[in-house]
Amino acid sequence: MAELDELDTAILRELQHDARRTNRDVAAAVGVSPTTALDRTRALRQRGVIRGATLDVDLAEIGRPVQALIAVRIRPPSRRVIEAFRNWVSRLPETIGVFVVSGTEDFLIHLAVPDNDSLYAFVIDRLTERPEVADVRTSIVYEHLRVPAVAPVRPARLR
Repeated sequence: MAELDELDTAILRELQHDARRTNRDVAAAVGVSPTTALDRTRALRQRGVIRGATLDVDLAEIGRPVQALIAVRIRPPSRRVIEAFRNWVSRLPETIGVFVVSGTEDFLIHLAVPDNDSLYAFVIDRLTERPEVADVRTSIVYEHLRVPAVAPVRPARLR
């Protein structure tokens, strides 16, 4: 785990709220010079704390208003089979997230599709046709709330 001081944490908070902010805006928000903010941001990138920036797209506006979480159980549960399924499902255009999980299921797949017919076709025509898929449970997403910023955990000695 990377050690982050208060300035690193403040910069992360500002960039998570809006990754497109200028360095000057971030520096002003956290109370340091633009040079200091830029150096710290670059260091966070070099240390792998900041891996990139993503674009938040309104799924309904791009024709994918129906979201679902699909729990999938794979048989046999071998590394080769799990990794092959993970690689296949993560490349499908309907897939917006893949979680490899423990418990009864092996995967939770987050989909965004145009309508319920498309969801049904995805489950019946794609998933259940795969020989390694032993079980599928689908849950429609009524609302998806995202937390805009994740605060780092402070080491015990700094709390």
